Amino acid sequence: MAATTPFNGIGKSVSRTVLITGVSRGLGRALAQELAKRGHTVIGCSRTQDKLTSLQSELPNPDHHLFLNVDIRSNSSVEELARLVVEKKGVPDIIVNNAGTINKNNKIWDVSPEEFDTVIDTNVKGIANMLRHFIPLMIPIKQGIIVNMSSGWGRSGAALVAPYCASKWAVEGLSRSVAKEVPDGMAIVALNPGVINTDMLTSCFGTSAASYQPPDAWALKAATTILNLTGADNGASLTV
Repeated sequence: MAATTPFNGIGKSVSRTVLITGVSRGLGRALAQELAKRGHTVIGCSRTQDKLTSLQSELPNPDHHLFLNVDIRSNSSVEELARLVVEKKGVPDIIVNNAGTINKNNKIWDVSPEEFDTVIDTNVKGIANMLRHFIPLMIPIKQGIIVNMSSGWGRSGAALVAPYCASKWAVEGLSRSVAKEVPDGMAIVALNPGVINTDMLTSCFGTSAASYQPPDAWALKAATTILNLTGADNGASLTV
């Protein structure tokens, strides 16, 4: 359904429409699967069409969901996403800006300009593009929850991943600032997912990443956290 249901902490008892970026793998994929199991409508986007098609076929009532090939780094691509989403599903109740990337472990002087730009363009500008095109759709109805995926490294620092840390600190600042620009009833939240065994964690931790919880276990808790967010959470920095 479109964003007409009051956000009052009712969790999974009312069907929601949830848009997730970076949905084709890792946390985004696991969250989409969990939300669909709970009866919610998933709108997903990523840059990998075959993975989108595969995911949609795995979900309950696959035709109930919408998956689109989108590059969130591109303003025009996100503009078209917003147009199609409203046309086909209405204004989402919840948006989870999950798409992200990390640099290969390296000291900042060994990170190429191109790799640095990719991290910032995805993790920061991608979210900004989503906010630019979806917040104006939510303002007239004064409802909508936007979750910007942050990180523990958006609240601390770590060697060898300075570009990633910088991008997640930016997500925290962007979220807190934009929260002051939206009307009562809406919420912009920075969410630290915790430490989960994903491809990105493997990039940093190597084989020790396997000792952390898998995405599907994380999604059980994350889905409940996200579904229970309300306007009262606007501007918060939370952790799953």
